[in-house]
Amino acid sequence: LLLTCLKYLFFQRRGAISYDSSDQTALYIRMLGDVRVRSRAGFETERRGSHPYIDFRIFHSNSEIEVSVSARNVRRLLSFQRYLRSSRFFRGITVPNSSNILDDDYNGQAKCMLEKVGNWNFDIFLFDRLTNGNSLVSLTFHLFNLHGLIEHFQLDTMKLRRFLVMVQEDYHSQNPYHNAVHAADVTQAMHCYLKEPKLSKSLTPWDVLLSLIAAATHDLDHPGVNQPFLIKTNHYLATLYKNTSVLENHHWRSAVGLLRESGLFAHMSLENRQLMESQIGDLILATDISQQNEYLSMFRSHLDRGDLCLENANHRHFILQMALKCADICNPCRTWELSKQWSEKVTEEFFHQGKCDIEKKYHLGVSPLCDRQTETIANIQIGFMTYLVEPLFGEWARFSNTRLSQTMLGHLGLNKASWKGVQREQLGSGDDVDPTFEEMDSDILPQEPRLS
Repeated sequence: LLLTCLKYLFFQRRGAISYDSSDQTALYIRMLGDVRVRSRAGFETERRGSHPYIDFRIFHSNSEIEVSVSARNVRRLLSFQRYLRSSRFFRGITVPNSSNILDDDYNGQAKCMLEKVGNWNFDIFLFDRLTNGNSLVSLTFHLFNLHGLIEHFQLDTMKLRRFLVMVQEDYHSQNPYHNAVHAADVTQAMHCYLKEPKLSKSLTPWDVLLSLIAAATHDLDHPGVNQPFLIKTNHYLATLYKNTSVLENHHWRSAVGLLRESGLFAHMSLENRQLMESQIGDLILATDISQQNEYLSMFRSHLDRGDLCLENANHRHFILQMALKCADICNPCRTWELSKQWSEKVTEEFFHQGKCDIEKKYHLGVSPLCDRQTETIANIQIGFMTYLVEPLFGEWARFSNTRLSQTMLGHLGLNKASWKGVQREQLGSGDDVDPTFEEMDSDILPQEPRLS
């Protein structure tokens, strides 16, 4: 029996997750321990926030390289709130019985920022510092409370906090861009879109719940490399998902695993839980940038025909997909101070974390936009804004022509002009700038709506 169990563990567990090969949906259950099994299977010991799936030893020509892996326990603090309460108990301090546990956790400055969480100028970097690196947990919990989801769905606040802590932990902190702060930023942007008049009067609590969970988990466990890299290296995730939306499928399945592990919705019927998992998947899969033209074409066709009816659940779901797509790439639509930081971070990840330097080192062929010798932040951002961001946000403004939409387009125009200025300085002359990148004339930016 013991031998059978060991064989099962050895063959079923993969990296930081495991799945039953007989389960056709490949739903992931996070592995909480048993490091020895993972090391025997060829995976390095996982560190929280590391890259658990990419073992770069496979690229070395010497296949007999010995790598010593010291076993260590993988532990998780289920929630800061639970730790806080237990420590107070052992110190003899009475813990108030309050359903609003936010008051115990947030310091004054962070709480003041949350009062303006619907402001488009919300500085997620500052908020992350004020919450000691817990921006995703703090912000998402606050939004659940703000939208009345905790009461409406009768959620256990401790289970919700535990779920959010696990989500935040499963983002890789050393990714310059695809980390928990990015997830928090996308979640905050999604909140802004949900509060837009056209949506707020039509969305149900179910719609809002799905939107916030999908936003918070849309890049869950991102390894810091892109899909072409996973395909080129014959990674098992690429094989599992047949080279199609590899990362997005993994983010979705990882989110489902955490939802099930946390038991957050265990009180719901099986039918509703399965529907939730499926619809969250639809939202996250829509963020696949390789499917951008398909979604944009559908969106444009609906707007041209004028047949979008938000009383229709399917139409609402499609709009939420478009909203999440906007939230995911909204960095160029933020203020220059915020947008510039994101631009530098995403470019740093392109260059450092698995796409450029590693591809060169192991002669894999350098992916587009990832060669630090030929690419610059300005070039990358101008192209990104021109071909991806402007078309998407132009159509979003057609759908929701509000002050917020005009503010985003205004910031986008100014940021693009700023990067073109940087580009001219780098080239030494403005005459050599690619004429296809036309500057967007911008008047004084309107004041964005102050949402609560």
